[in-house]
Amino acid sequence: MAKQLDYHTIREIFTRFHASEPEPKGELDHVNAYTLVVAVALSAQATDAGVNRATHELFKIADTPEKMLALGEEALTQHIKTIGLYRNKAKNVMKLSKILVEDYGGEVPCSRAALESLPGVGRKTANVVLNMWWHYPAQAVDTHIFRFGNRSGACPGKDVVAVERAIEDNIPVDFQQHAHHWMILHGRYTCVARKPKCGACLIRDLCQFEEKTL
Repeated sequence: MAKQLDYHTIREIFTRFHASEPEPKGELDHVNAYTLVVAVALSAQATDAGVNRATHELFKIADTPEKMLALGEEALTQHIKTIGLYRNKAKNVMKLSKILVEDYGGEVPCSRAALESLPGVGRKTANVVLNMWWHYPAQAVDTHIFRFGNRSGACPGKDVVAVERAIEDNIPVDFQQHAHHWMILHGRYTCVARKPKCGACLIRDLCQFEEKTL
């Protein structure tokens, strides 16, 4: 784990991220808050591209919890069977859809606690939905952010909650809205797990990672 970087270094890192991509976007396809919840819940241990392929036709016919319940678990399972853990995920989607209809009038709630109470929705999923749909600066820490934060020193921590807190405490507020997207994309395409592409990294002079591949 790298040492926590100072304010000025972190500001320069995110200034460069912003200059490179001012409006980073999440890569999961969705049409409303409900389909975003479903897509993020399906993305656990799966790629965004794989989820998008599975939901391309699904969301045309089931873009509300009511329509998902009408579709039924078996039909949903057929749509998502290319995704890992698809049977358990199908059960959770049906359960959360039923809760949304019965307890929230078919609407997706916009508090972290309410979102986390839904089957198959953890803290990371809740934070993604709060950030992407309601533009709240919640930080969804995945494996890419955890790796980048600890390698670079931008937001080190021993677990995902510690990294989330490091982001909130140390990254300047004006970068908080898009911070997790910049870090996910950087971790997914540049600061990769096995052979990080340090030669192409736009912050390599600021990063504390000692085993750079140049």
